[in-house]
Amino acid sequence: MPRWKAFFAQHLRWSSGVTQALVLSVITFCVVLPLCCHRLLYSYFFIRSMYLDSMSEQVLRESLERGQDAFHFWQSASTAAAVSSRFGDIAQHPELLVTVVTARRNEGRDFHYLLQVMQQLSVILGSCGERRCAEVLICDVESGPQENQDANLLEAHFKVVRRSPQERQGNREWVNTFEREKRDYVFCLRRGWELVQPRNMVVLEDDALPRQDFFTVVKDLLSRRFALQTLYVKLYHPERLQRYWNPEPYRILEWVGLGLVGATALLLSFPYWNSCSFSFTLSSSHLLFFTLYFMAAAELLGRHYLLEVRRLSPQLYAVSPATECCTPAMLFPGNSSLRVAEYLDGSFCVKGNAKDMVLYRMARTIPGGRSHSVEPNLITHIGAYSSVRANPSRPKLL
Repeated sequence: MPRWKAFFAQHLRWSSGVTQALVLSVITFCVVLPLCCHRLLYSYFFIRSMYLDSMSEQVLRESLERGQDAFHFWQSASTAAAVSSRFGDIAQHPELLVTVVTARRNEGRDFHYLLQVMQQLSVILGSCGERRCAEVLICDVESGPQENQDANLLEAHFKVVRRSPQERQGNREWVNTFEREKRDYVFCLRRGWELVQPRNMVVLEDDALPRQDFFTVVKDLLSRRFALQTLYVKLYHPERLQRYWNPEPYRILEWVGLGLVGATALLLSFPYWNSCSFSFTLSSSHLLFFTLYFMAAAELLGRHYLLEVRRLSPQLYAVSPATECCTPAMLFPGNSSLRVAEYLDGSFCVKGNAKDMVLYRMARTIPGGRSHSVEPNLITHIGAYSSVRANPSRPKLL
């Protein structure tokens, strides 16, 4: 028999580990995962051409419905009276102050993002009992000739702060979008501190919809030791950027660890459950194969979906070094909001050097400065239409 035939005859029998590994890989990565994941937005198997448009339209419709419901909610006289009596006054030196930064949106105004966020905050704050989880402040940074109608509607129910006429006049000099956005952020950081001097501060943008466990997790984060030595904690990172295949070193370690744990658990279970008569054992070669197998499966499925398991308990939320992108939801422990405001005020923002990039560098250049991110996200970013940047005619999820 020729050597090549002898080789294949030896290694392609079902009893061969090579054959079993090959068949298992083909079934998993060419059949099972594509069938299960082709409609998962953040999976590598997601079929964009088939599902992206319809899913984007569905999310827009749902957001529009929530916006209209929130608009009617805040217009309701009976609900308004109840909410007004609870959130209109802000106590001094609260444990936590939530500042919501808002501006008028020329596009997407029917979605009423601010009203959605404030309705959700009122609901989850109402579940805290007699003692409030946090005080809430709306920071309206609209400087144009037209008013922010949603902020005006909420003024009867929440404390709303704005620049004085003199400050607005001085703020009308032309600067680029990124610098103006940074100045508005600094104004809200300082005004929130000056108003009540909170022990800790959360700053939300007006399209950052808090999840139901928002305050429970924030309270747990503040009780951890790392919070005493951090400038800020990011409470949101875009789902599309949460993959393992990423520059962040800690994710690579997490990825390898997941593969090793999965491989070890599977190989240890084979002596007790092996319906397909696999010949795998706890050897170094088989351990390496299954480690890579689980790593590939986790990445192709989507790390975002694995992170959702951590929502079972606030203690399971992971804290890691902060990433660069995005500031829809930020936690500033202690008086770090003042330090951040001072640093931002000394930096000029342009395209490629927006406030999130400035903050990222700040935590790495200031002695003793640290920054963190929490996973999974504590807010849902619902802002399909931006108030400061150009918008497409019909926004897409990706």
